Amino acid sequence: MTGISASSYRYFGRTGVQVSPIALGAMNFGDWANNDPDQGIRIVRESLDSGINIIDTADVYSQGASESIVGEALSGGRRDEVFLATKFHGPMGTAPNRKGNSRLWLMRAVEESLERLRTDHIDLYQIHKPEDVTDLEETLAALDDLVRSGKIRYYGTTTFEPHDLVEAQWISQRRRLHRPVSEQPPYSILVRGAERATLPLAQKHGLGVLTWSPLAGGWLSGRHEEGTPTPVSTRLGRQPHRHDPEITVNQRKRELAIELGNLAREAGIPLAQLSIAFVLQHPAVSSVLLGPRTLQQLHDLLPAVDLVLDDSLLDAIDEIVAPGENVSRADEGYVPSSLTNTLLRRRSVPRSA
Repeated sequence: MTGISASSYRYFGRTGVQVSPIALGAMNFGDWANNDPDQGIRIVRESLDSGINIIDTADVYSQGASESIVGEALSGGRRDEVFLATKFHGPMGTAPNRKGNSRLWLMRAVEESLERLRTDHIDLYQIHKPEDVTDLEETLAALDDLVRSGKIRYYGTTTFEPHDLVEAQWISQRRRLHRPVSEQPPYSILVRGAERATLPLAQKHGLGVLTWSPLAGGWLSGRHEEGTPTPVSTRLGRQPHRHDPEITVNQRKRELAIELGNLAREAGIPLAQLSIAFVLQHPAVSSVLLGPRTLQQLHDLLPAVDLVLDDSLLDAIDEIVAPGENVSRADEGYVPSSLTNTLLRRRSVPRSA
């Protein structure tokens, strides 16, 4: 299997930590995608053998099963090889306070993640999504306490709006808290919205950037070809808004995937590898998350680390999907309540008698 050389490691923002340009995402471990724990363990261990040193999971992935599989894989002396990242926010059961960004849940959630991961500390603890009902200052203060207690080394954010990233930096500076050190946005050729403000802000504030979904949920896997039936995504049942081929915007994604596939063939590069290399070429990106369901997928994608796309190829990609464009809003990962809650964007008007 292709290995990642030490010379290709990148600094994770201004932390001084060096991470592999490819990170292993463990979302597919468990009943969300791959119900074979032994295969998940093999994927983790082969990833470490290849030079990957960052693993990302979350408590909500298969309701803790992903964290448990990662913990088992790292047992036996391999924990110190890994910059281990997980997240909190999603519901872990039906009780009203077993979710969200409150101090109450955060202090419980970290203990449960530590137990499942079989470790005494988490290297990067991430807020999985913003939450309007919890004061951001409360969440950051609780995370600061966890850094000071040694239970986490760093903390970061995921799918935060640019203004939320700035506010988090401002709060931590004003309160003299340990600041967030990273952001995890979606970023791919089909989802380029992060280029507008998120990635420039990360560079300005020295944030590490751990991107997710470089293959746009499988649309850039190379399976789409002109004149062939649309392949059925394994994610269709869980995320129909992103993968239902009958939805107009998904038909547009297929058209673009076919066009990008033709471009990749002309360049002699598999589309999946070209897509990963595209993300890695942005100067703000520290590492790109891959979420292989099988060992073969891991083997097929790792060579992307060594690819460098020339300007003519990058220009051709820009012609197909413009810089800063998100082809589908459904792929953004988070839609703020200012858009989804009509009460927050409509002034109340008294009804006439």
